[in-house]
Amino acid sequence: MRRIVLGVELTPLRYFRAIAGAGHMTRAARALGVSQPALSAMLRKLEAELGADLLHRTGRGVELTEAGKVFLRHADEAIRRADAGTLAVKQLLGLESGSIRAGAGATVAAYLLPPVVSAMRRKHPGLKFYVRETGSVAVAAAVISGELDLGIVTLPLRAVGTKELVTIPLVEDELRLIVPPGHALAGKKAFRWGDLAHESVIGFEAGSAVREVLDAAAQKAGVALDVVMELRSIQSIQQMVAAGVGVGFVSRFALGKEEGLVCREGRLARELAIVRRSDHAPSAAVGEFERTLLRHAATARKGAR
Repeated sequence: MRRIVLGVELTPLRYFRAIAGAGHMTRAARALGVSQPALSAMLRKLEAELGADLLHRTGRGVELTEAGKVFLRHADEAIRRADAGTLAVKQLLGLESGSIRAGAGATVAAYLLPPVVSAMRRKHPGLKFYVRETGSVAVAAAVISGELDLGIVTLPLRAVGTKELVTIPLVEDELRLIVPPGHALAGKKAFRWGDLAHESVIGFEAGSAVREVLDAAAQKAGVALDVVMELRSIQSIQQMVAAGVGVGFVSRFALGKEEGLVCREGRLARELAIVRRSDHAPSAAVGEFERTLLRHAATARKGAR
């Protein structure tokens, strides 16, 4: 037997396997959607490359020779491995499996991401998620460095290297005042900054995007907030307010539609946006996650009206 030529194309292997399975050239050609002369020509070429007859012609069709039986086992293995490799690449580039690394602040991580991740997991159960909860500046830095695939941040973003990011507007968030039970403002729909002149305030940590929005608005109104406690968790702020420690501000996403007091002297709004590297095309999984996030945000906007 002559030396077997390595690197035989997979199409002839698949055709040979179909012939062996059908035991008949015409039936195999019909199943493959090719002409019987083309299939016969392919078989002759394959046998010439291998230097051996692979089939016996019989009155009822074809049968494998001993060489054909040996070659079929290896052909099956080669096709199986090639199919597995193709699937692995599709899984890497597609949605069958893979990972999504996202970063966001407390509000987004607690209230906007859970339904989005849930929807993605229902549709693509093989996906894995890593969510880092931190401030906008840290999120942007992690996206720029490649630690995260994308992030959700508060605009305007003041961070080194932001020119390297694509910014996609997501949704507007409104901060609302919450007060303890029995407070003078309890049951009200709105407040003025002057109402907080002598109030203890449970605030977000200094330097956070939310805190900057609140401090700037209060300063513009000529009121210095008496921040007696700084927290990062929205739930912790709510619990401290409920316990009577002070008043606090949280996102409208953490409240019912009629809950929380709005500011009479100007809405306390901030723009949330998706950021990702401008020089990196998102994977199929990250792209789908981004689109799902945008759809969910659109629904959230309608619900706020």
